[in-house]
Amino acid sequence: MEARARLVLSMDNRGHARPINPWKGGVIMISPRYILFAFALMVSLGASMVEARDPALSDRTLIVGTKEAPPFAMKSADGTWTGISIDLWRQIATDLNLKYELRETDLKGLLDGVASGSLDVAVAALTITPEREEAFDFTHPFHATGLGIAMAWKAGNPWVAVLKRVFSPTFLKVVVTLSVLLLAVGMLVWWFERKTNPQQFGGGPAKGIGSAFWWSAVTMTTVGYGDKAPVSLAGRVVALIWMFGGIIMISGFTAAIASSLTVAQLESPVKGPGDLSKVRVGTITNSTAASYLRDKRIGYQTYQTAPEGLQAVAEGKIQALVYDAPLLRYLINQGFKGSLQVLPNTFLRQDYGIALPPRSALRETVNRVLLQKISEPAWQDTVYKYLGE
Repeated sequence: MEARARLVLSMDNRGHARPINPWKGGVIMISPRYILFAFALMVSLGASMVEARDPALSDRTLIVGTKEAPPFAMKSADGTWTGISIDLWRQIATDLNLKYELRETDLKGLLDGVASGSLDVAVAALTITPEREEAFDFTHPFHATGLGIAMAWKAGNPWVAVLKRVFSPTFLKVVVTLSVLLLAVGMLVWWFERKTNPQQFGGGPAKGIGSAFWWSAVTMTTVGYGDKAPVSLAGRVVALIWMFGGIIMISGFTAAIASSLTVAQLESPVKGPGDLSKVRVGTITNSTAASYLRDKRIGYQTYQTAPEGLQAVAEGKIQALVYDAPLLRYLINQGFKGSLQVLPNTFLRQDYGIALPPRSALRETVNRVLLQKISEPAWQDTVYKYLGE
């Protein structure tokens, strides 16, 4: 008769499980915490096997939607795709051994595709927003930026703008204030010099004050003709104070003139988002910029692509195009350099992420690889390659 081994468990008075060998009668002590550890290990291995069998991570070819959004997603003449987002996705797919097929669509197609599940992934320059998060999932952000404003570069005659500034109420007010100050200093010198120095500041109040005004202006501008000079102690004290004060004043006046000359070509009705309501504005359909303008009650014209919007600015159909700042700068450098510009300041921070269908099995796995990739020095090289920053 064949013998069969059996494991018999009993509990001792200390609460330990006691397997009993039926042949030798020996007792082996096993702690309950080891039993719990073995159970947890089995559960973990089972979960890993379920994940590995997920078709999204194994044999199925993923449908990855994209759209042209230079420099994050760009399609070359031979149909190949490159860009910051595309390069990042390729690295993630390679590390996870994912098979995929790129499918081009528009922005609405990307958003609707991941929301419905007809697209497994959407890769472009997609901004993470609360509204989109309600419809589908995003990975962790891989790039932070903001909205920018593209304007026409003013290339007209800068002297026209300078003349406008010279005859502006603000500038004329400065000139009048300066003239009054010159007159006041001149009158002080005349008062002290009219008796002790009649040859230079005498001849009646009108003539004396006129000579003192002339001396005050010459001293302030540091020309120093030397044709008139105070000789009394009080007059010289006033002159000494005015010499130092004049240097400071003429420096500020010169800086104001230089500023008028240098910014004349940059004269624009829009200095920031607060001025958008005063001009004709455009943006891209279904974009974050469109939502911003709508929330701010700013009227706008929509365009299907950023190049179409920039062309409208160049032709004068609109005065400003509001869209993602890095995309605007890249496109202007490529096709509108010298005719359009992007204002230096951005607003409304935007975080770009990879879009996934709701509760996608890919999310956690892709996130782990994404975070690893963007922490590597090679990622900064990729960003610099396309953006130069």
